[in-house]
Amino acid sequence: MTTSSSERGVSLGMPELPAPAYPDDVRDRLETDAREIIARYPDSRSALLPLLHLVQAQEGHVTRTGMQFCADMLDLTTAEVTAVATFYTMYRRRPSGDYQVGVCTNTLCAVMGGDAIFESLQEHLGVGNGETTEDGKVTLEHIECNAACDFAPVVMVNWEFFDNQTPASVRGLVDDLRAGRPVTPTRGAPLCTFKETARILAGFPDERDGAVAAGGSAGPASLAGLKLAKGEVPAARVVHPRDGGPHDAPQDRAVHDPSPTEHLSSHDAPQDTSASDPSYPSPTTTRDGGASPRPADQAGPTAEEGE
Repeated sequence: MTTSSSERGVSLGMPELPAPAYPDDVRDRLETDAREIIARYPDSRSALLPLLHLVQAQEGHVTRTGMQFCADMLDLTTAEVTAVATFYTMYRRRPSGDYQVGVCTNTLCAVMGGDAIFESLQEHLGVGNGETTEDGKVTLEHIECNAACDFAPVVMVNWEFFDNQTPASVRGLVDDLRAGRPVTPTRGAPLCTFKETARILAGFPDERDGAVAAGGSAGPASLAGLKLAKGEVPAARVVHPRDGGPHDAPQDRAVHDPSPTEHLSSHDAPQDTSASDPSYPSPTTTRDGGASPRPADQAGPTAEEGE
């Protein structure tokens, strides 16, 4: 006695229908842009990555229609295009928000608070990793190293930096994004939507006034080591204690009040350091690099005393 596939609980399914075509006006516009991109490369298939950004700029994610378009323009199979589109995480495979909010949860950012930030945002927004808020404004994801460890914990919005964040500062950030209020990154160009970002990544000029000049460079924390290597001694900085009480700095040393140019982000979090926390003082060092003796109230038993 034989059994049918349905009786065995096996669904053969129906073959997937061909991807729907773009409307004629959209395809004409995309073909014009695609030819401009392809002309930059000696081998047309090298244009696949920017073409995927181009179709992502059209719909906010890479659809089957977009992959078919790329295959047609580059004389590739859809399997070849799909293999690339599914390999790189910058290409979205499903609808996403106007703002991609990525929280770095790699080692240093995680230790400095990245995990707490991500958990706080999941609860605040009511979404999980890779999910989008109901209003279509914010897609939340945890991401790997942003190459900005000097500013940990770091959050990126559409690949622009928001440094030294806390759960509270990032909740304010996403609230502003959803409300349409102006948001300024710590470094780099002003924010634009994810679709606009995708078009720039496809290789087309950023035509917003002042955006290119605002591209910025490494921040002060990243350049500190270079300055030390050149023998440049950074200016002394005194930070108020966390409790907001009076500090015991010498009267002839001015308290450093950061200027607006030092904190360009509208969502910079307070930068608590060992210098501002009397409970966790940082060790001092001597000129030759060795540690100086600890104060009596912090000193523990030495190796000889322990024996």
